[in-house]
Amino acid sequence: MTMKMVNIAEAKAKFSEISRRVQNGERIVLCKNNKPFAQITPLKLTPEGKRPVGLARGMMPLPKDFNEPDPQLEADFYGNNPSELSA
Repeated sequence: MTMKMVNIAEAKAKFSEISRRVQNGERIVLCKNNKPFAQITPLKLTPEGKRPVGLARGMMPLPKDFNEPDPQLEADFYGNNPSELSA
C-alpha cells in the first residue's frame, strides 16, 4: 500500500482527489505544519461489501471472566439485592 503525506490545506483543497486515491488503495497521512497526526486508509471489506467482524481482535485485552455474571451490576440493573439473585 502506498502512502502520501498531505497538509490540511491541501487536503481541504483536493478532498475529491484524495478520496479517489484512498479508494484505489492508497494510504493518506494528514499533517499539520508537516507533522503527521492522522491517517486515512481504505476499508477492508468482505466480498459482499461489508466490514469484516473482528477487525479489533487482539487490540484490547479482556479478562477471562468478562462474560461471567456480575451480581452487583445485575442488582443495579434489576433493582434486586445481590443475595436474592442466587436464590
